[in-house]
Amino acid sequence: MPPIPSVTKAFMLACVGLYCVFFLAPGLQPWFELWPLQSGNFLPWQPVSYAFLHGSEWHLFFNMLGLWMFGSELERVWGAKRYTQILLASTVSAALAQLLVTYLMGSNAPTVGASGALFGLLLSFGMLFPDRIIVPLFPPIPMKAKYFVAIFGTLELLLGINNTGGVAHFAHLGGMLGAYLLIRYWRTGRRR
Repeated sequence: MPPIPSVTKAFMLACVGLYCVFFLAPGLQPWFELWPLQSGNFLPWQPVSYAFLHGSEWHLFFNMLGLWMFGSELERVWGAKRYTQILLASTVSAALAQLLVTYLMGSNAPTVGASGALFGLLLSFGMLFPDRIIVPLFPPIPMKAKYFVAIFGTLELLLGINNTGGVAHFAHLGGMLGAYLLIRYWRTGRRR
């Protein structure tokens, strides 16, 4: 197994470390969760800080597994600077999508987790390596990355429309959108 690249490792360590800190001092966590604009608890750093927080050990585990699986490869290809840019774009665009959805729905529930960034990495992986065969955990069926991304994106859209509670499906789609737009910008900029 190749070593985990520096930005991926730092993000993973920050997520695990903050999970431990907020487990011991849970009263601090609300300051860093992404609160809806109308809740009265929104603070300007939350569109980034929420991505370092997780609601349970399983939430943390699966996000870190996905970050390791897809993020490590992308960081090795892009380098630390571009990889950090895609993480940030996915995180912020996921937050903006979630803020819009919670505003339209009138929700006052906060959002936590690196899932928006992870879905941005997933889309990026599918765009860079569309024909690479991957075997997801669920279902354990070998498939090309482009099909895996399309299936997950479609599932997120359907689950979001059906409003299955407790999961920020539109934040996941927002993360994918942010990554897509940044990659398109990079590709367009090279042609000039």
